[in-house]
Amino acid sequence: MTDFRSGFVAVIGKPNVGKSTLINALLGQKIAPVSPRPQTTRRRQLGILTLPDAQIVFVDTPGIHTPRHKLGEFFNQEAQEALDGVDVVLFLVDANVEPEDDDRRIAALLSALRRRDNECKPTVILALNKIDLLASTVASTGSARRLSASPADALPARRAAYAELAPHAEATAISATRGDGRADLLQLLISHLPVRPPEFPEEQVTDLYEREIAAELIREAALVFLRDEVPHSLAVRMDEFTERGEAGAYIHATLFVEKVSQKGIVISEGGAMLKKIGSAARKEIEAMSGRKVFLELRVKVAKDWRDDEAALRRFGYKIKKR
Repeated sequence: MTDFRSGFVAVIGKPNVGKSTLINALLGQKIAPVSPRPQTTRRRQLGILTLPDAQIVFVDTPGIHTPRHKLGEFFNQEAQEALDGVDVVLFLVDANVEPEDDDRRIAALLSALRRRDNECKPTVILALNKIDLLASTVASTGSARRLSASPADALPARRAAYAELAPHAEATAISATRGDGRADLLQLLISHLPVRPPEFPEEQVTDLYEREIAAELIREAALVFLRDEVPHSLAVRMDEFTERGEAGAYIHATLFVEKVSQKGIVISEGGAMLKKIGSAARKEIEAMSGRKVFLELRVKVAKDWRDDEAALRRFGYKIKKR
């Protein structure tokens, strides 16, 4: 273990860029919720990958964006605080689009981090994600830079555009879903970790308890099935998580929405939508826990909870005063 490397890697990026998808893929198991909608991740979570020669502690973060409510402020605060004390910052961007305001916001944050007057500045690695989608995106939408439909031709221009935002970062290209470049990225991350013993036991893969992961998987199912403004107005409270021996586990959870009309959408006629959400969530929780689960859901209204600091605290989102 003399050459064993260990350290923390903060994974940051704008919403829906693939941070949780990448961490799940690198770990080889699902610990973080993912969905097609932005802002699926709402709080920091550790993903711990232990290899024969290294342990990488990934810090998954909410997407950094321009907040529209107090919950959005909490997201940004969580992501920014994740940068403190880490060894590497993995700046994930979407190779399918030109840099956007949220990317520039993150670049400014990283630039300020480099200007700090200390010797513990983390290494920054820029990863252009979703290169498996790049060719189809360019072919269908065109580009002001007249990129061809070949990802090999399109990628250099995108890489150059993002490199301007983070000129001191080492850049690489990946597909979190298909696997392109993932192995190379892993070795790159390990090479920048300090030589030191592991921080966590080999068998540990995250810092969250099963009930916390289960709550996130319930919310993930809702994000997948619900439409319009409802998904981001939804919070999940775990009311009971009881082990029942060979019978598995009993879980009772409440889904909170902001409006009475949203409650009707979540439940729908005859409770069809709530049953669909519950069925999908139950399967994911069973896959995560390796045992049978009985899941019971109900829906309540907490008016405008995303802008109510007291409600945010009840749901575990505490905004710190600066």
